[in-house]
Amino acid sequence: MAKKAEVKELLEAGVHFGHLTRKWNPNMAPYIYMERNGIHVINLYKTVAKLEEANEALSKIAASGRKILFVATKKQAKDIVAEKVSNVNMPYITERWPGGMLTNFVTIRKAVKKMASIDRMKKDGTFNTLSKKERLQVDRLRAKLEKNLGSISDMTRLPGALFIVDTMREHIAVKEAQKLNIPIFAMVDTNSDPRPINYVIPSNDDASKSIDVILTEVTNAIAAGLEERKSEKQAGKEGGSDETTAKSKTAVVAKEKEETVAVTKAPKEEKAKAVKEKDTPKPTKEDAEPITEKKEAAAVKKTVKADSDNLTKIEGIGPKAAEALTKAGIDSYAKLAKANAEKIKEILTEASSRMAHLDPGSWPKQAKMAADGNWDELKDWQDKAKGGVE
Repeated sequence: MAKKAEVKELLEAGVHFGHLTRKWNPNMAPYIYMERNGIHVINLYKTVAKLEEANEALSKIAASGRKILFVATKKQAKDIVAEKVSNVNMPYITERWPGGMLTNFVTIRKAVKKMASIDRMKKDGTFNTLSKKERLQVDRLRAKLEKNLGSISDMTRLPGALFIVDTMREHIAVKEAQKLNIPIFAMVDTNSDPRPINYVIPSNDDASKSIDVILTEVTNAIAAGLEERKSEKQAGKEGGSDETTAKSKTAVVAKEKEETVAVTKAPKEEKAKAVKEKDTPKPTKEDAEPITEKKEAAAVKKTVKADSDNLTKIEGIGPKAAEALTKAGIDSYAKLAKANAEKIKEILTEASSRMAHLDPGSWPKQAKMAADGNWDELKDWQDKAKGGVE
């Protein structure tokens, strides 16, 4: 585990310096120690406590295999973030925040793929077949994409968390993360609002030394989480191979036993079967009919059951949403009726950012009607919800 930050170390880095008292945000009052020469001083004991709490959460997210996106576009933080974060192989934004980076992630991924396609053109020789003017244009486009999105080229899905330096400057990133319920970790100065932030680290977000010391602690915690994940994977592989060997041995022994028992029992079973066939009267046509009727009834019942699990009959659930819910284990009306709307929202958002706008608030209620077989009641409810239009 990474060593904990000390108050003395933070004091030397100037983490305690806040903004001018006239620029303060009253919501930061719990984290302010005092006012000196018209400047607020941050309580470093609270900073240490909050930093430890944030580090623990970040370590868990890293250990789970999710990415943490770092956002710092201010001049003092750019180089520090790029250097520290690239060491732990996490994505970061140090240029302009692309609008819709999270809420319109699919489009951003297309831009990243465009960058990859230009690289492929250069490798397979297609690039050299273009005219001089076209080559210049493609090179400029590639440079622009690399500058803005190069650091997130490995981020194939929405991040597990956001770490922000200066929430006032990165307010769009905060809004987008809030909309998608992505946890936000941030260095919050005395002029910022800590309320939208899930993990507040009260600190000076303007001095490069202050940013450096906080980011060192944070990246160390992430590195520890990644190391833990790596060791768990190795232990799982070793345990899995041992378990497989033991299972195969047990299976061989069990098979040998079964064969021995089968050889011993075979003559006796054949004799008993012959006697049973002799004593049992052959079924007549009248006896065979009820069996056929039972089979038909069972087939009808099975069809009804398969029909009842068609989640697309719930108003608001399309094929893609139904597929995402089924993959998450919610494959029947009964399960959907018991599910929490917030949990359903998380499942849909994680499956695709295009489904983030769906409102699953009424889905459990509709699923309850379907599970109870109240199809007429469900149809009436859906007609009212749609204004009577099919």
